[in-house]
Amino acid sequence: MTGLRKLAALGLIVVLAGCVRLIPPTTMPVPVPAPTTTPTPGTAALLGLSAGPSVASLGLAGTDARGALAAFRLSCPKLLARTDSSGLTRQADWRPICDAAATWPAAQAPQFFAAWFETARLGDGKTFVTGYYEPEIAGVRNRQPGFDVPVYGLPADLVRAKAGDAVANDNGTQPLGRYDESGAFVPYYDRAAIDDGALANKSLEIGWAADPVELFFLQVQGSGRLRAPDGSVIRIGYAGQNGLPYTGIGSVMRNGGLIGSAPGQYSGSMQGIMQYIREHPEAGKALMHQNQSYVFFKPITGDGPYGALGVPVRGGDSAAADPSFVPLGAPVYLSLDRTEANGLWVAQDTGGAIKGPNRFDSFWGAGDAARTTAGGMSGRGDAWLLLPKGTVKRLTTP
Repeated sequence: MTGLRKLAALGLIVVLAGCVRLIPPTTMPVPVPAPTTTPTPGTAALLGLSAGPSVASLGLAGTDARGALAAFRLSCPKLLARTDSSGLTRQADWRPICDAAATWPAAQAPQFFAAWFETARLGDGKTFVTGYYEPEIAGVRNRQPGFDVPVYGLPADLVRAKAGDAVANDNGTQPLGRYDESGAFVPYYDRAAIDDGALANKSLEIGWAADPVELFFLQVQGSGRLRAPDGSVIRIGYAGQNGLPYTGIGSVMRNGGLIGSAPGQYSGSMQGIMQYIREHPEAGKALMHQNQSYVFFKPITGDGPYGALGVPVRGGDSAAADPSFVPLGAPVYLSLDRTEANGLWVAQDTGGAIKGPNRFDSFWGAGDAARTTAGGMSGRGDAWLLLPKGTVKRLTTP
């Protein structure tokens, strides 16, 4: 991530039910042929695409447009080298726009979007928007008193099954797990086993945190920072996951009657969930263990955390979307009942809970303000995709 957006109580429940993954690229994408103009089954175009208002009529604010232009420039190398799985755009559609973006004056950012883009509504265009952020927790590189919670790197024995050793996933890939001493493929250690020391003394620690609860929520976000007592910071990013299913503990609490406004109940916000865990240490630990999924990290450097597109995400400018419906790298305009999230965003990330058309997760950056905003963001309203001019006509003309 690199920029940020927001979240409300309901939004936090959704985020905890399926968190955003901030995944640094492990390899450069290989250029592939552009998709055909005919959408394939399951892609965005089959939902129905309709033209929206002109970009000029949106009244883009200068600051908002400048941030979106900077984020869009980061997207361009990916837009020109990857297939749009939504079926809406082609690589060639983006080349003249990216050429123009490279030298466009920041002061005239609203005019850039008006000159090169048209708006389109996907389906009914009704959107639900949550938020996420880059958490910062107390942590150090080398273990010392008060910092006893290991932050693990990716284990070498976490592998995909060889063909025939396990039932394939629904998408055809082999499941993640490990081979035990007998050579049999088995599921990888779950959260409870790892917390109980299954990976101890294997030289996998890339850092040490002070608080297991804070580390749990950093795993939910998928990326973050460790800040040492001397003020030094280690930025860590998503390296992998143990292959076990993600369970949103917010949903577990809601189903158990722990979330609400009655006496003894807690807020559904991140802060409320953390309060419950701290006030009930043993029950809280058991609650966290219901989420068997465990995230592994690696140190990262550069301009902020990376999203699924493989570029740094920017607070207030970048958002997660479902790439089956939204071209990753494309701008989107949001008009919501939460005014702080209104305006231009650039789809540069994905997330486990961010599924379906017109579903977005806004990124808000790092720090206390970002944490507060993301932890309370839940917005509803309308979403307009910004697509290269001519796209709607090409896709809707028989």
